[in-house]
Amino acid sequence: MDFESWWLIFVPLLFALGWMAARFDIRQILSETRNLPDSYFRGLNFLLNEEPDRAIDAFVEVAKLDSETTELHFALGSLFRRRGEMERAIRVHQSLLSRADLPVSQREHAQHELAQDYLKAGMLDRAEEAFTVLKDTSFALASLRALIRIYESEHDWARAIQAVESLRKLVDEPVPQLVHYYCEQAQVALAAKPPLVAQAQEALKQAERAAKVSGTESGSAARVRVALIHASIAGSAQQPLLQRQYLQSVLDQSPEFAGLVAEQLLQNFSQTQEAAAGLALLLSHHEKHPSLDLFNVVFRALRAQQGVTVAWAFARQALQTHPSLLGLDRLLEAELAHAAANETQLESPIPGADLALLRRLINQHSQRLDRYICRSCGFQARRYYWQCPGCNAWETYKPRRMEELQ
Repeated sequence: MDFESWWLIFVPLLFALGWMAARFDIRQILSETRNLPDSYFRGLNFLLNEEPDRAIDAFVEVAKLDSETTELHFALGSLFRRRGEMERAIRVHQSLLSRADLPVSQREHAQHELAQDYLKAGMLDRAEEAFTVLKDTSFALASLRALIRIYESEHDWARAIQAVESLRKLVDEPVPQLVHYYCEQAQVALAAKPPLVAQAQEALKQAERAAKVSGTESGSAARVRVALIHASIAGSAQQPLLQRQYLQSVLDQSPEFAGLVAEQLLQNFSQTQEAAAGLALLLSHHEKHPSLDLFNVVFRALRAQQGVTVAWAFARQALQTHPSLLGLDRLLEAELAHAAANETQLESPIPGADLALLRRLINQHSQRLDRYICRSCGFQARRYYWQCPGCNAWETYKPRRMEELQ
């Protein structure tokens, strides 16, 4: 294509247009800057100097001077909530909602921020009402997740289940805690006077269906919990063989949870006059999957069925294979309790050893290890929880004591 010299006429024209556009932008920026209050720049300066208290005071002054600065109001509300000043955060977001000229998108945003304020302030009734209003908005997903947390904290399992079902209509994602919601319903039914066994069994059916839909593995904590509730129902109905079937399923499918079912399993075998067979089963399991809780149960059973010599021989071998300060403390505790119950002199396999003194010394150091610990927040507890009391997360406890996890 031939070059036409008359095209050069457009070069200075393009430069002129660019210069005019730049001048216009600069003038607009300068004009907008002049219109901003000095408090705005002081607030920015305080933020840059990591002085959030003084920055907030400066931005509050800006908001008073110009009530139209909605984004600044949102920023202030978030700052107040983050600092724990819930009353001020609520006032900021309520003032936004009171404006009749607020666009729909910003009104929904303000409603969501206010709902979060109520939730963090512990005002669950108001938070629930505020989040419910947002179910058909762009904040529906976040609101449903918040409602689920609220219903969990209120132990309103029926509404939590409904919220999960609504959530799954919006997003295709597994909700593993749904199994636990049904288990909670089953336990509530069994705790009634008289126990509502039929309702509990129906809840367990729903729990198994939810586990299947969400792809929950057979050895998971949720599956173990379902089996344990089934075993409890069978035990109450005087069906020891059915109860044993559920308890043994935990040993087979979730071996690390053996410590949670070992005591029940021994009692079950004792009911059918098969205590020795039950002990042999747990001994075999301990050889393959040792744990402190299972060690404690086996040692006590050996002490009762076969005497102190056999029990201590098992303890020595177990502690040599898996050294444990907490394990030694447990067996000394069992020995002392046995002696006190029978009002006899403590029968020690260690000649001349003062086991009471030895246990006191060991116990001082082992108490801090005798805990289950949440993998999410680090909350420590003496008993096993399906839901952490600290952070409310599900299945964050491993069925092993802290010493075993170190």
